[in-house]
Amino acid sequence: MFHRIGRTVVRHPVWTIVAWLVAAVAIVATAPSLPSNSDESSFLPSSYESIKAMDLQEKAFPAAFTPAAIVLYERNDGGKLTAQDKADISRITSELGKKKIDQVQKVVDGSPSKDGKYDTALVQMDKKSTGQPKQADAAKALRKDSTSLAKGTDLKVQVGGQAAQNLDQQDAGKTSDAVALFGSLLIIIVTLSIIFRSPLVAVLPLVLLIGVVFTVANALIADATKIFGLQANSSISALLIVVVLGVGTDYFLFLMFRYRERLRAGDEPKEAMINSVTRVGEAIASAAGAVIIAFCALALSTLGFLTQLGPALAILVAVTLIAGLTLFPAICSLIPPRALFWPGKKWNQEPPGTRYAAVGRTVGRRPALVAIVSGLVMLVLAIGTFGYKASYDLASGSIPDTKESMVVQNTLAKAYSAGAAEPTDVYLNSTDGKPLTADFDAFATKLRGVDGVGSVDFDKANDVNKAGTTADFTVTLKYEAASDKAIKTVGDVRTVAHDAAPPGTEALVGGSSSVFKDINAAVNHDYRTVFPVAAVLIMIILGLLLRSVVAPWYLIASVGLGFGATLGTTVWIFGRGDGLIFLLPIIMYLFVVAIGTDYNILMIARLREEAQEGREPREAASEALKHAGPTIGAAGFILAATFATLMLSGNDFLTQMGFTVAFGIIVAAFVMAMFFTPSLTALIGHAAWWPGHADRGHAKPLGPGGPGSAERELDESGRR
Repeated sequence: MFHRIGRTVVRHPVWTIVAWLVAAVAIVATAPSLPSNSDESSFLPSSYESIKAMDLQEKAFPAAFTPAAIVLYERNDGGKLTAQDKADISRITSELGKKKIDQVQKVVDGSPSKDGKYDTALVQMDKKSTGQPKQADAAKALRKDSTSLAKGTDLKVQVGGQAAQNLDQQDAGKTSDAVALFGSLLIIIVTLSIIFRSPLVAVLPLVLLIGVVFTVANALIADATKIFGLQANSSISALLIVVVLGVGTDYFLFLMFRYRERLRAGDEPKEAMINSVTRVGEAIASAAGAVIIAFCALALSTLGFLTQLGPALAILVAVTLIAGLTLFPAICSLIPPRALFWPGKKWNQEPPGTRYAAVGRTVGRRPALVAIVSGLVMLVLAIGTFGYKASYDLASGSIPDTKESMVVQNTLAKAYSAGAAEPTDVYLNSTDGKPLTADFDAFATKLRGVDGVGSVDFDKANDVNKAGTTADFTVTLKYEAASDKAIKTVGDVRTVAHDAAPPGTEALVGGSSSVFKDINAAVNHDYRTVFPVAAVLIMIILGLLLRSVVAPWYLIASVGLGFGATLGTTVWIFGRGDGLIFLLPIIMYLFVVAIGTDYNILMIARLREEAQEGREPREAASEALKHAGPTIGAAGFILAATFATLMLSGNDFLTQMGFTVAFGIIVAAFVMAMFFTPSLTALIGHAAWWPGHADRGHAKPLGPGGPGSAERELDESGRR
């Protein structure tokens, strides 16, 4: 199949390019804009208690005041607020309410801090638009107008709250996109220039990936988001840029290294490209298939962020794969090799005695020692996983502490009760539709008795709905909403509330801490489902590729070791204090497993190819490293470096993700694929390919031409 694909695109390169351009224009022209939502509650399905509580609030208390933004007032000199300051605060709050800012329904006075240095105003916005960009625009207008109204006073005015966090997250996301894009471009250009000594080879993949592949994939992602009602998030776009550049450059490298190898073996240029697609096409397709399936496994997640991220990345990799098998070879086949590799002069000469050849000889001579050492390195690094602790505050993790919304949040936590900014609501609801007759004071007393609860506020006149069927108890925790202590406390509050609910009623606990509690449960669900499903599906792909039931087991086991080593190292570096962003292990697992398998597939495919030439397992391992080592080394370095650019974003989530994935790729390329996999395959020998014996399927004694002569005979005979 891959021979037919290569032959078609190389013999008809112009038509292939025209077909791509026509398809790209049609797809982009008809695609909708990609929406965005940063509301953490939107990550969860309606079956979770925090979402049920939110729905109950909408029905029972449609006019309930839930501030979407908080205006924080303080003196410029940091002193206590004076009578004049308080008068100015009242005026500014009143004027903000009269501005009729889009989405802003009302602005009311908040409460002063105990030390008298701070005061607040609470801003209610349209609940139907929670988390959407229009509320971020409203926060921007609030900041501008409040600053303008405070001119001539001694007051400093800042706007925080969820809407302001959404605004700052968007701004941080734009910075992340720019850093990821330009950093990745620079790394790819420099690295490819060093490897191939050619500016054209260095620039060509970037033009194709950014100009065509990313544009088409982004349009298809927008289509899928609209069709399936998925949620988008501002962190996704930066990740898509890095993935398309990293994975796309990988596939381009796989093709170009083999193309140069075939040219050095004496093939004519067009025949060299056809043979390159033929030989490397199966490895690229299998590797991409493993990545796509791993990403699609995220559709099983209960978190909205991951159900969007998985399909988006799967679409991106699928488009990149198609480009790698059609667009890349079509364009390269139109360019004469001398022009393609200009000004390099040794592109058609096999270099003597490379470092990878030396590594290959070491693995071939001492596979047991290499397997033990590389395995122990990963095992030791994996010890750090026992110290893993999750952080559930995605908003704070996505926004630098210097941003205004984070300054407001941190100030409120210090000046007021840590949980005052985001209180927990306990709703006591009648299950039969009859008015409540419960002893509200007794219920509130039991809630106050929960360790970690600061206060419980309830006023029968104001906190029971008109029908008398639902009561709202406002519980203020002693801890910041996203902290481990708050999440544990809200779990205890749930237990007490459920047990104390009188017959004919049910208790539902809502609020941010309750949302984080449910996110914790959802993540644990994903650990039990997404991880094993992805592993099984990848093993099936490996089994079909290798016609073996033995090799997939140790290949996936090696990737599991790589995952443990990556998580353990990340915990040691970032995991102390507040812990790691809760999404990180899932994203890490899928990237490390999928991309780790990517390099394993390329290496194992080359091991099989060398074995089919008639080489014994240890010799095959040595030759495979000599030829595939440079490809994997270059691809691993580029992909790791592009992900590492996320560490410059100033975004904790992307910083942790950038390090984690970059380190995981380094482990996958330079420990697993370079040492662990070939040494184990050499040790296991022919049994690694049981029951298909794919290593002997096309075996032919090496001809007098030395290494590669049998391969050339196969190419020339057309049997491929």
